[in-house]
Amino acid sequence: MKTLALRFLCIAFVSAALASAQEVIPLYPGAAPGSTEPNVPEQEYHSKIWNTDVVTNVTRPSLTVFKPSPNLKIDTAIVICPGGGFMALSWTSEGTDVAKYLAARGVTAFVLKYRVAHTDGDATEEFTTLIKDPQKFNALVKPVIPQSIADGLAAVAWVRQHAADYGISPDRVGILGFSAGGSVTAEVAFHYAPAGRPAFVAPIYSAGLMADAPVPSDAPPMFIAAATDDNLGLAPKSVELYQKWMAAHQSAELHMYAKGGHGFGMAQHNLPTDHWIDRFADWLQLEGFLNQ
Repeated sequence: MKTLALRFLCIAFVSAALASAQEVIPLYPGAAPGSTEPNVPEQEYHSKIWNTDVVTNVTRPSLTVFKPSPNLKIDTAIVICPGGGFMALSWTSEGTDVAKYLAARGVTAFVLKYRVAHTDGDATEEFTTLIKDPQKFNALVKPVIPQSIADGLAAVAWVRQHAADYGISPDRVGILGFSAGGSVTAEVAFHYAPAGRPAFVAPIYSAGLMADAPVPSDAPPMFIAAATDDNLGLAPKSVELYQKWMAAHQSAELHMYAKGGHGFGMAQHNLPTDHWIDRFADWLQLEGFLNQ
């Protein structure tokens, strides 16, 4: 009897492990275009400073797929771009936890590992130091920003191109990003090619625009969320983005929370920012993207 129970326990453990395993897809067939790869391995570890798992030294961009259960699945998909100051990726709080929330609502989610600057040791510690010296910070991250944006554009185009493989509609593929990933998202909203047009865009406490580009005439609807007390001083960037969409007579929704700071992601702080993701789901429902 004990042997039988142990066997069932092993089967359950293996099944759970298989269920939690995610498909990881290289974004490019070989080396990423325009990138020279340093002999530095990609790293993933838990950051006590950011209180989340992080990924650093990304040189080979990829998409990690979170598929909804068949009984919940709809034909909407989303690319998720974690933040991290272009020095790391806030993998759990701004990546996989978001993907799991949306997959539970039928959305096929693709968490993007985009290229970030090379760092030594703990990238979150290095960021904490460098962000106090804008000149040194910009010198480190400026070269990689165009590559990060290129990865965001390529990710949306890739998911659209392979939509049939995942049972999704190429015209229902959106993109969401946080902080630096929010900047990637915003740049995708401005610079997509027809084959890579996102169906919707959601820059969350975006780090700001890299270029003063006109809003496209067929711009996708935009959802924006940020906190007024953003400790990096980035709240006005979200307002500016909203005003650009409004001036161009494009659909936009803005949530500016009084408190929440920068980088609240999926963390719980007993503040209204804890529920921004629910407001995003409400907005997706309103726009027709949570309907089959």
